[in-house]
Amino acid sequence: MKDDPMNFAALRSTSCLAAALLLAPVIASAAATDIVRHKIPNSDFPIALAVSVPPGATIHFISGQVPPIVDKAAGPDTIAAFGDTKTQTVGVLQKIKEILAGMGLGMGDVVKMQVFLVGDPAQKGRADVTGFMAGYTQFFGGAQPNLPARAVMQVAGLSNAGWLVEIEVVAAKK
Repeated sequence: MKDDPMNFAALRSTSCLAAALLLAPVIASAAATDIVRHKIPNSDFPIALAVSVPPGATIHFISGQVPPIVDKAAGPDTIAAFGDTKTQTVGVLQKIKEILAGMGLGMGDVVKMQVFLVGDPAQKGRADVTGFMAGYTQFFGGAQPNLPARAVMQVAGLSNAGWLVEIEVVAAKK
């Protein structure tokens, strides 16, 4: 066979074709893999235990967003200017929704969320997680079932004394 370059070329071509045919289902399977949201077992809490993002998905990192002013008559560095934790959460998530829409994405594409809550003086310095959840569930769970993996933490403060909420997200789309 070494003396006959035509047979060697044919054998090599056949081997490459066979290898390609064997790998085709693996490649097709990998390309068809979707983003997987792993539920918390035996729970209806509106976050994912984990989210798996497959190769080939585009990942978008959205910078931390802070609340819009809701009362222009209040001082610009007061909680009154931005509202309580629920109001601020809704305002921040609405801003994130608009940013994502400008990128051709939606809230259902959010795979990871980090939430920074400042202790609310009205809650004796504790983060108002109940108020946060009341705003959060307007965007996640229920009508929009794609839940992100999420962390919520209380921080000492944000760069404006009136802000109680800052949220950053990671979105992914196949």
